[in-house]
Amino acid sequence: MKAMILAAGLGKRMRPLTDHCPKPLLPVAGKPLIVHHLERLREVGIHDVVINVSYRAEQIIAALDNGDAYGLRIHWSQETAPLETGGGIKQALPLLGEAPFLLINGDVWCKALPAPQALKGDDLAHLVLVDNPPHHPSGDFGLAEGRVNQTSAERLTFAGISIIHPALLAGQPQSAFALAPLLRAAIDNRQVSGERYPGAWVDVGTPERLAALESQLNG
Repeated sequence: MKAMILAAGLGKRMRPLTDHCPKPLLPVAGKPLIVHHLERLREVGIHDVVINVSYRAEQIIAALDNGDAYGLRIHWSQETAPLETGGGIKQALPLLGEAPFLLINGDVWCKALPAPQALKGDDLAHLVLVDNPPHHPSGDFGLAEGRVNQTSAERLTFAGISIIHPALLAGQPQSAFALAPLLRAAIDNRQVSGERYPGAWVDVGTPERLAALESQLNG
């Protein structure tokens, strides 16, 4: 299985830290945030990683190069302008191929990675869900008997980690568009499975949460 790390965002919520440094390269526990992802992917046997970049792309490419230093093969999908999540994935599909792939938001920290066989049958996606953090108390989706829904009273937060089948993006344009509406449509069609991860997870979206993660990992 290949993996894709989403790293093309502007990092506006992380300013002023991202005024001169792209968010994926911000240090956490002595190494760039994105390197934690790369090391975890290598540990589970994933060796081909696609990374989309836009804001300060040259800095990220220079820092990670072709992935040799991490025991990986990195393939770059450069966006002249941010394409949002869906558009970024669509542009990268030629690098990802026709098989399901692991998708990771570059601005989360988590030890959970779903098993490749988690995506089964005609499903278009498999989502990792976590307990709602204080900054997102209402959650995103429900989970019942391994199926993601939008109707359960108990809501969980999407961890930004998933397995995606390329067919989820079939018929979409080569332009900027969001992934969330496609996921919600697939959920309504009962084509999305999920799992609840009870361990540590951080949406590293603000300087305060970055500092908290640093304290947690060095504590």
